[in-house]
Amino acid sequence: MAVFTEVAPAEAGALLTELHLGTLVSLQGIGAGIENTNYFVTSRNDQGDEQQWVLTLFERLHADQLPFYLQLMQHLARNGLPVPEPRANASGGLVHHVAGKPAALVNRLPGAHQHAPDLHHCAQLGAVLARMHLAVADFAPQQPNLRGIDWWLATAPQVMPYLDAERQALLADEIAFQQQVAASAAHAALPRGAVHADLFRDNAMFDGLPGHEKLTGCIDFYFAGTDTFAYDLAVCLNDWCLGGRDGLLDDARAEALVAAYERVRPLQAAEARLLPALLRAAALRFWLSRLADWHLPRPASLLAPKDPLHFEHVLRERIANPWHPPR
Repeated sequence: MAVFTEVAPAEAGALLTELHLGTLVSLQGIGAGIENTNYFVTSRNDQGDEQQWVLTLFERLHADQLPFYLQLMQHLARNGLPVPEPRANASGGLVHHVAGKPAALVNRLPGAHQHAPDLHHCAQLGAVLARMHLAVADFAPQQPNLRGIDWWLATAPQVMPYLDAERQALLADEIAFQQQVAASAAHAALPRGAVHADLFRDNAMFDGLPGHEKLTGCIDFYFAGTDTFAYDLAVCLNDWCLGGRDGLLDDARAEALVAAYERVRPLQAAEARLLPALLRAAALRFWLSRLADWHLPRPASLLAPKDPLHFEHVLRERIANPWHPPR
């Protein structure tokens, strides 16, 4: 959500006009994140009512890749999930163009990020994640996880020169391990479908009084892809349930998240058995992407790449102390 591309008010106003959303009141760049350009947009309709939107300009994804993400968001929103719904033009298209880039406009959901989640935040997240996984049963579009093994194999050689020998060995050994897991019959049989694949704390919104917040939104689906549901769960566990020292899982929060998930969608035995390996896969994916963002940065007016050391610690912890869901 950094600002790579500057958007002029006239350009944002033209999109609002095209989508019959009134006139532009304000346009504010969003500095968080590292992939796309995002702005908060406020519009005013003919009745004088103001509405809040998020405008996204896609910096890496091509226009022909975007329908999968936007249709997934539309599908989930229309199935009652707390997901922003993209606005379509008169012909039903969800992909627009602003400042020479493919773009989307979605409704802005209420609430704020919960950076220190407690048991009830984790439980709500687990339940909504399971609802998402059930809701995609009739979602037909398919698209590979673009940050999966093929991307790891392409990206690892680019960051290797920046690593010392120990980290090079860790990266190479873990990729080899994950290739073996992915090639196994057990992994091939895991339930799968369209998954978020990046549902960190800063991609969820909560609203309400302290201690009684309700999950009001899951956002930023632009790393979504077809993958295993258990991998999606592992991504969440690695972020929402971290304990005291770097990488350690807090058992109480992890168990609360998984228990709430299973009340909606019980895990198959194979999913529970492979979850320790998938927790390692999720840690590897984000360690590698942060290494790439750190050592191979792109220019942006509000860009702040995240330290890759965090997910290196997570990966080492998942290898040393595998975490199994209670059975």
